[in-house]
Amino acid sequence: MGEEISNKQVILKNYVETSLKESDMSLRTSKIQLKIPSGCDGAVLVKNLYLSCDPFIINRMKKREVYIASYTPDSLITGYGVSKVLDSSHPNFKTGELVWGFTSWEEYSLIKDPNIFLTGWQEHSIIKDPKLLLKVQDKDLPLSYYTGILGMPGMTAYVGFFEFCSPKKGETVYVSAASGAVGQLVGQFAKTAGCYVVGSAGSKEKVDILKNKFGFDEAFNYKEERDYNAALKRHFPDGIDIYFENVGGKMLEAALSNMRLHGRVAVCGMISQYSLEQPEGVHNLLNLLTKRIRMEGYIVSDHYHLYPKFLEMVVPLIKEEKITYVEDIAEGIESAPGALVGLYSGRNVGKQVVVVARE
Repeated sequence: MGEEISNKQVILKNYVETSLKESDMSLRTSKIQLKIPSGCDGAVLVKNLYLSCDPFIINRMKKREVYIASYTPDSLITGYGVSKVLDSSHPNFKTGELVWGFTSWEEYSLIKDPNIFLTGWQEHSIIKDPKLLLKVQDKDLPLSYYTGILGMPGMTAYVGFFEFCSPKKGETVYVSAASGAVGQLVGQFAKTAGCYVVGSAGSKEKVDILKNKFGFDEAFNYKEERDYNAALKRHFPDGIDIYFENVGGKMLEAALSNMRLHGRVAVCGMISQYSLEQPEGVHNLLNLLTKRIRMEGYIVSDHYHLYPKFLEMVVPLIKEEKITYVEDIAEGIESAPGALVGLYSGRNVGKQVVVVARE
């Protein structure tokens, strides 16, 4: 028997009806042994260091399933994080190694079958039990980056922009929710590809960051715009070649009206729709036909085979300071519910990270 210690956890208290509230979650303390139980082969016991607040989590907190299985009340919140291996009965992981991937919102987690993501769930429309651990490759960079630029958001930006949108030098690119974990990277990737980039965000502070820190050519505060269509016409008088979609609803409708012939739309997320009981309709899909637009949705987990290729590109860019990354840090697992709620109102500036413990 291993040493048994207390383990703070964040659980779903109630299904989310519309918008997420902190009262939909609660904190509890359980006990855990810091040793893999006997007979539990292929498992990894980790100490969680950083947890990632990501928009998709709210889809798991509702009774209806979108593309990933719902939690049940009283179950642990799960998501991406960075952890240290304390014990392992899995041949691919050793005690002391640093890993990133799916973990639970608690101080310590026992992860069974950590590579289930890589074994064919892509055949199904609903991801039932996502589990994935990858080793931290470069320890010279901040560990928290593996919740963001070097983890799932970085891969999401890379796959959506380069694999789906195939950018060409001189093209025009629009990024919605551009100051978030994914959007800030898409804009910077677009600049390295020689594109003209405009982003939208929800405050003057975020607009300033887009232009002055991330190097966007232009940016605007969507909350100050009465007419999204007019705002996009102002910034793209000759139209948009690539739209990186994070918002949905009226913003998607305006973007489609302003796309150029043979434009590409990578559908990464639709955060404006996640809390609506009745999602907004888009009434101008005829543009897809008349402008020969290619619009494609994707789930980044289908593309983790590209992770080594992604690292080859992004790590030198970070080390040479050709791209930068902004994090919004919340301290302590107790702060996780508030940090997640703030994500859906745009309270965070940059990637929202919760520090559980420092390495």
